[in-house]
Amino acid sequence: MRRTDTQASPLSLLVLGLGVFLLVLAGMLTWYVEPQAKRTPIDVDQTTVFTGKGKYFDTGQVKTVSKADLTVTRQVRGDVDDSSDEVAVWDVVTSVDYTNPEAAPDDPKRTTLPASSPHDSFQWTQERWVTDRETNRPVHCCQEEPYFEGEAYLKFPFDVQERSYTWWDNTLGATVPLTYEGKAKIEGYEGLKFVAEVAPVKTGTRQVPGALVGSKASQVLAEEWYENHGIELVVDQRTGRVINAAIGPRKTLRAPGADADAVELLDSERIEFTTATKKAQVALAKDDSKRLKMVGETLPVGAGALGLVLVVVGGVLVVRGRERPQAGPPAGAPAPAPVSAPV
Repeated sequence: MRRTDTQASPLSLLVLGLGVFLLVLAGMLTWYVEPQAKRTPIDVDQTTVFTGKGKYFDTGQVKTVSKADLTVTRQVRGDVDDSSDEVAVWDVVTSVDYTNPEAAPDDPKRTTLPASSPHDSFQWTQERWVTDRETNRPVHCCQEEPYFEGEAYLKFPFDVQERSYTWWDNTLGATVPLTYEGKAKIEGYEGLKFVAEVAPVKTGTRQVPGALVGSKASQVLAEEWYENHGIELVVDQRTGRVINAAIGPRKTLRAPGADADAVELLDSERIEFTTATKKAQVALAKDDSKRLKMVGETLPVGAGALGLVLVVVGGVLVVRGRERPQAGPPAGAPAPAPVSAPV
């Protein structure tokens, strides 16, 4: 008569246990680690630079200067202390500077430089942006300035979709609908392209000498008008990082109630990321995208597939090990005599 061994081999148990571990790991990577990785960083410190040709109003000459070199510099720094697991707080300084082609080369007022102070720049703004680290939606807390809405501004949400998005235009003080226009390559790296335009709209008033806008009054509240010839953003799909941006802002003054512009304060058909900025943004997007892909796709798929194979193999080995026959007495051999218990 044969009997079976009920002990599974250590190897089969090891294979089965490793397979179960890999399946659990794949699940944790997919449902816990990846969502934690897809959060807006709080320790950012980066500078982006736009350049282009355009016009600006020179207050010294009291006229609009054409064909000037315009530079927009934006520095973004995360406020780690005020940020949390839920919100990201970014402080943003933006300066607009120019080179006056009409000024002499040795004229100290020929060029302004990207400045850390509003006194050394043509235009200078300081803002504080607070967003939900998971959704990229605005969070109205932590001394936010300005109040803003929309889905995108300094970045887009993770896993950007091929659809329209609402982009916050700070000069306009409102959201602008961005239309998806297909894929585009920046420095050889593919992203999703979104475009928009802003029609002329009144954004506020400014007290100026009446003569500046064609009024006989000594001082008037001139109307400030804004438009944008074209907004073009190319975005990394996985991370939402903007790898190229081009804008065409135009700001003017009008006499109160007038239908036509009287003064051009700033006008450019296209101000775009410099080549250095594009390369830096693409490098960051590539690095972050690879990490997210590894955590969200490569490792879970690999661990899940290998884990499934090991579970099947380990299960088979366990079953076979338990059913392994054990040797008994030879066939035809007399049964051993019963042993009498002592009375």
